[in-house]
Amino acid sequence: MEPKSYNILMYSHDTYGLGHIRRTMAIARNLVRPGVNILIVTGSPIAGRYSMPSGVDFVRMPGMIKKTNTIYVPHSIKVDPKIAIAIRKNIIASTARAFKPDLFIVDKVPSGLKNEVLPTLKWIRKKLPCTRVVLGLRDILDDAESTRADWKKKKFPEILRDFYSEIWVYGERGFYDPIKEYDFPDDIAAKTVFTGYIPRRVPTQRKGVRRHKRVVVTIGGGGDGYTVLDNYLKMLESNGTVDFKTLMVTGPFLDPDRLDELADRARALKVQIKPFVRNLEKRMAAADLVVTMGGYNTLCEILSLRKPALVIPRDNPRQEQLLRATVFKERGLCDFIKWGDVTPELLREKVTGLLNDPGLCCTSLDNFCMTGLDVMSERLAHFRENCRD
Repeated sequence: MEPKSYNILMYSHDTYGLGHIRRTMAIARNLVRPGVNILIVTGSPIAGRYSMPSGVDFVRMPGMIKKTNTIYVPHSIKVDPKIAIAIRKNIIASTARAFKPDLFIVDKVPSGLKNEVLPTLKWIRKKLPCTRVVLGLRDILDDAESTRADWKKKKFPEILRDFYSEIWVYGERGFYDPIKEYDFPDDIAAKTVFTGYIPRRVPTQRKGVRRHKRVVVTIGGGGDGYTVLDNYLKMLESNGTVDFKTLMVTGPFLDPDRLDELADRARALKVQIKPFVRNLEKRMAAADLVVTMGGYNTLCEILSLRKPALVIPRDNPRQEQLLRATVFKERGLCDFIKWGDVTPELLREKVTGLLNDPGLCCTSLDNFCMTGLDVMSERLAHFRENCRD
């Protein structure tokens, strides 16, 4: 008789952007192995564009778009938001009942978007008492005051206390300590495991002499990064001939009219522009500089590839990207320009400086250790060893 497979269910709410699904996919690729099945429940409208390794599959929920920090509307179907959430809630619960996970990993929000995961958490506690439930948190959620107020209002400590086995923080405690910043109660702090940052696959780079240096400009999903792309093109438009090549990745959620406008300008400048690149790591690996908004996943890719980075972090509606850029710059891992300070002239100064002297922003890259996947593999091995039928 073959041994029972170990089932991992992963929940990624994915309201708007690429961050959550990209992090979820990176974790899934690492945790899948013989005898392990992974099923991802996601609202990402582009989940199907990513290649899934054997043993990993996904269930698609209706997508939601964040209008504000509290208001979400359906991404595509034109129904009342409450109906869309009800559909999503039923999909999550039905998937869990059929799949019967041994491990349930919830991304970022303990109760799920609009509490859509709570019924599944209650069912698992009642019907699958041996199943481990883990909350996965990126290194920084938002500024301390806002996060503490949000967690208190939504009763997240109580939910973590009642339903969760562990909390995995995908970061270094010495960089940013959510236990301290977000005021975790002692029993919640005791459940917290700092995994370290999540590395990405490093593609093999072709060797050879290149005539021009290369810059990759990427703004994640694209829904809120037009300012970066616009100022970058203005820098090129006002600078005449430059001695480097540029690839701009606008993200699949950039407004179509703005994409058309940027594409016309990029074409005149002989700048390559793409809405989506499946294997962005390969393009970054071939670059001499990456200009980015500084989301968690992009910076993990940059650090894995040991690339100089110029970060232009969004500071609204959350302070997350600005806080991360500040912490990373203090440790010599990147340079950054505040969102409200970005101009074509300042961009030119920073880009030129970093292309000529990459050491200006990445003095500590060789000493930066990314242990996230190793620690998660160790936790999985521990769970499997202690899994009871």
